[in-house]
Amino acid sequence: MLDEPSRMETQYTEDDPGPGTPAGEPGDQQHPASQAKCWHSVHRGWAVLGAMGLLAGAGVSSWLLVLYLQPSASQPISGPLQQEESVSCSEASSQEPVTPTLPKTVSFRINREDFLLEVQVRAWPDWLLVCHEGWNPALGLRICRSLGHLGLTQHKGVSLSDIKFNGSREFAQLSPRLEGLWEEAWHLRDNCTSGRVVSLKCSECGTRPLASRIVGGQAAAPGRWPWQASVTLGSRHTCGASVLTPHWVVTAAHCMYSFRLSRLSSWRVHTGLVSHSAARPHHGAMLERIIPHPFYSAQNHDYDIALLRLRTPLNFSDTVGAVCLPAEEQHFPSGSQCWVSGWGHTDPIHAHSSDTLQDAVVPLLSSQLCNSSCMYSGALTHRMLCAGYLHGRADACQGDSGGPLVCPDGDMWHLVGLVSWGRGCAEPNHPGVYANVVEFLDWIHDTVQVH
Repeated sequence: MLDEPSRMETQYTEDDPGPGTPAGEPGDQQHPASQAKCWHSVHRGWAVLGAMGLLAGAGVSSWLLVLYLQPSASQPISGPLQQEESVSCSEASSQEPVTPTLPKTVSFRINREDFLLEVQVRAWPDWLLVCHEGWNPALGLRICRSLGHLGLTQHKGVSLSDIKFNGSREFAQLSPRLEGLWEEAWHLRDNCTSGRVVSLKCSECGTRPLASRIVGGQAAAPGRWPWQASVTLGSRHTCGASVLTPHWVVTAAHCMYSFRLSRLSSWRVHTGLVSHSAARPHHGAMLERIIPHPFYSAQNHDYDIALLRLRTPLNFSDTVGAVCLPAEEQHFPSGSQCWVSGWGHTDPIHAHSSDTLQDAVVPLLSSQLCNSSCMYSGALTHRMLCAGYLHGRADACQGDSGGPLVCPDGDMWHLVGLVSWGRGCAEPNHPGVYANVVEFLDWIHDTVQVH
């Protein structure tokens, strides 16, 4: 990780200075400019000593008033400063409030054996099969996206006579009126008039076919993170990325911004790698389009996300697959054990990237803690999140930018963050900062649909 808020090596030309560099690290104290001027002239001759004393007193009062009203130049770059001034980082961690979460009004799940869709509405504690009446593909796509999938691959009606039930069963039927709240659109039924229920398949994501063969350790085995990708410019690894579908990869916007004048044909995306030396310069997937977030800021790396459209689709296998996006209303609380992976530097002092894919477990930290005065002093926006250790045990580093921060939900893995920026690598009280993927779900879905 660089000392500026970026985790990648940067190259600029005279015509392309690259992203603006903040005057100081977010949270670093800058020397404030002088906030009062000395008096350079004094009325002489006619002034008596008493009048001079009165003028001096007024000058001091005005100077103090200016200091009080003028904003300090040492305030953080962005974000509200949290009220953590009187506590240390360790105290702030132990006093972190627990935010209560309300149960979902409507939840969905898909049975993996027969792909039958089930719905649970808060008023009904049981999981209910969904009648096929009133069903449409748009609803299926909406449900798949709410579960963290990018697309819908198959939907059909399955005859109730082909399903084995243990005892009586109730069903849920969707009202033809889809507007309004989800809980208002469902009705309890003793049976389905059509005699069929909904079977649904969403785009594949979040599974690790080879996970049972993986032994613990810092070096990742083949198939451990099948969505991990390497973005290269020519033969040089620049950033990590994550596979979303055979045609789409997501990375950090600052990775592409620094080289925005480079030819599109010079970029490649490599997947299924463990040893980076095995990557051949012209064997990766070529890019058809680079789409950074339109609100990306090179000054503080807000909205640090970009989508890459591949010219030819990837072939999914045991070592190449997609990661799930965060599910709708899914909440990973502070302390959740998540994983970051990449080929970045393994030593914050020596600039040596790892040839072998590395991974590390990092717990999620609250934004309140990371925005406290002992960490980043309010520099985190709502589009950012924090993960790591207060004592600096493990962290992403330079060359890991754009790579995945993934968290498990059962045996499904969700892309919670993208490696974005931070101060140093594994420095105490300066954990890694990640783009908060859940804040970009609408943009991701809309962009994929348009293109």
